This record gives sequence, structure tokens and C-alpha cells, in this order.
Amino acid sequence: MSTIFTKIIEGEIPSYKVAENDAFYAFLDINPNAKGHTLVVPKKEENKIFDLDEKSYLNLMQFSYRVAKAIEKTVPCERIGMTVIGLEVPHVHVHLIPLHTMDDATFSKKEKLSTEEFQTIANEIAKNLCLT
Repeated sequence: MSTIFTKIIEGEIPSYKVAENDAFYAFLDINPNAKGHTLVVPKKEENKIFDLDEKSYLNLMQFSYRVAKAIEKTVPCERIGMTVIGLEVPHVHVHLIPLHTMDDATFSKKEKLSTEEFQTIANEIAKNLCLT
């Protein structure tokens, strides 16, 4: 059975896509800790990050780095935080979260955004992205 992230990647579930290449997909978290909170997932389903082969792991980090730099150019913040927890969805995913305070990293405070705000921020991050 496909994970929710595979369904997003395949277009069965809509998303606010930020970036994509042949191996990875980045999209805004629909229940964000902060404006610009982005998830980066491999297109190949894998439950745990350390079950990825080393090359896939390094490529995931490289892709996440580029997305984080684009978020940083787009969303005013102190820094971009990164976390990999992976308990709620059995598909590797990296959280890239614009941080203003430690509360932004706790997953207890959630930002409310309109559809238009989600689309605008996704487009702005995508414009600031350099995947080469």
C-alpha cells in the first residue's frame, strides 16, 4: 500500500510543490510549524532514513540543502532547522522549518495559512531554488 507521500508524489493528493527531481520531491507541510515549513521526501518509499543506502542518504541531504537555502532566501527567519523523526508516516521525510524561536521546532505550535498563502510561498521558494 502506498504511503500518503507516495500519493502526493504521484499527484493522487494535491500538494504545494516546491521542488522535484528524478529522486526527490519537496512540498509545503499543510500543518506547518512556521510559514515555509517544507517536507523533502525520496520518491522511493523507505520507512527509515538509515535504511537508505549511503548514496541515497547523501543525495537526500544535498537536495534538502538546496531547498533549505531557497527557503532561507524566501522566508525571514533566524535559521532553517532540520529534523527527521519519521514516526507519523512510514516514508522517509526531512522537515525543513524556518525558525524564529525554539517553539517553531517543537511541533506543538502550528501556523494557519490560507490556500493563497500556501501557493504564494511555494512559488516564491521555487523561484529561489537552484538545483544545479
